[in-house]
Amino acid sequence: MTKTNRTIILLLTTIIQFSLFGQQTPAPPQTQPIVVMGATAHLGNGDVIENSVVAFENGKFTLINTTAVSQSFEGYKIIEASGKHIYPAFIAPNTQLGLKEIGAVRATRDEQEVGSLNPSLRSIIAYNTDSKVTPTVRSNGILLAQIVPQGGRISGQSSIVELDAWNYEDATFQADDGIHLRWPRMFKFSGWWAAPEPAKKNENYDKDIRSIKEFLDATKASLSKDNAGVPNLKLAAMHGLFDGSKKLYVHTNAAKTIQEAVLTLKDYGITPVIVGGRDSWQLTDFLKTHDVAVILKDVHSLPSREDADIDQPFKTPAILQDAGILFCFSMNGYYVQRNLPFQAGHAVGFGLDYEKAVSGLTLNTAKILGIDKRIGSVETGKDASFFICAGDALDMRTCKVEQAFIQGKEIDLDNKQKALYRKFQEKYKGTGNK
Repeated sequence: MTKTNRTIILLLTTIIQFSLFGQQTPAPPQTQPIVVMGATAHLGNGDVIENSVVAFENGKFTLINTTAVSQSFEGYKIIEASGKHIYPAFIAPNTQLGLKEIGAVRATRDEQEVGSLNPSLRSIIAYNTDSKVTPTVRSNGILLAQIVPQGGRISGQSSIVELDAWNYEDATFQADDGIHLRWPRMFKFSGWWAAPEPAKKNENYDKDIRSIKEFLDATKASLSKDNAGVPNLKLAAMHGLFDGSKKLYVHTNAAKTIQEAVLTLKDYGITPVIVGGRDSWQLTDFLKTHDVAVILKDVHSLPSREDADIDQPFKTPAILQDAGILFCFSMNGYYVQRNLPFQAGHAVGFGLDYEKAVSGLTLNTAKILGIDKRIGSVETGKDASFFICAGDALDMRTCKVEQAFIQGKEIDLDNKQKALYRKFQEKYKGTGNK
């Protein structure tokens, strides 16, 4: 056997072992009404109920009240949660969760397609419900995610999924919610993070903008009945941007490009959602005037300019909140999504109100994604997707999610990391320094 063949066999064995490790069965539907008693309920809309009563049946919230109200719960399963906290399901926007498993193994990456203009690409088709990363994420209360394709100028269409399902059809909460456009950069950066080189002006910037406009013009032209016939699939995928059935998510960070993107798309009757939004704090009046929401990326990051405050990324959420900008939290990548709640918690230490931080993980995200009628807050009639935490869910020191429900289904919170912890805790129990 050659060295190359041995390497291939070892790699395949590793992938198989990884994929089979800790297989979990999706939770069955709710079979009886349940009531959670005594917890502090953070509703997601800015309100808090101490000593709450939260009841749900058939996957929907049926009662949100306080223990001071006398009511019989005969036939209910009662969960005693005094001293604990209830939060709506946290939602992770702009993630490759389920599209990417092992970054170093090409066969487990399905988040990007070849080509520059791929609006007809649907990320939901590639979504892997058996990802072993997903259980590690939902263990911190993240129960839904927007899975987003990568690469190119127009990457494709994202979808919103629930993080407990047999297959992508079962997981789909809302398919093809929007199209993702990577706005051109005005400057290009070379080198790498440890040895960056000076930025260079993007000489093709104006050309790149023209190509976007030409594609939008072609899409508008294809809406005409005069162009009926064999459809252009790429242009047809863009039609939802003009009838309001799809959102346009524009990925950009610099103040200048945020402004140019909003104003350019305004000419086409499209109000984008800004994804990234590093410099959004400089444009609060502009964003407010044009009613633009922001999916803010990576609060835990360094400032982008040498003359910026070292803590500017930490302060940005509070600035957006005080200005009345609709925003939510996000993180780049996939396996790191479990740390999303702590991005919001960090912003609390820099001026953001705690309940507004919770909204930035729940109801605000649902509003931006267009799913707030079903999800995002603990309210009667909405999906009973929430979790019970023994401590502060935004604080990594005390966060301990004990139970979680998606549409009333109690999901398994175990994961491969917990299993490895138990394994080696048992292995070295009582061994001292051996």
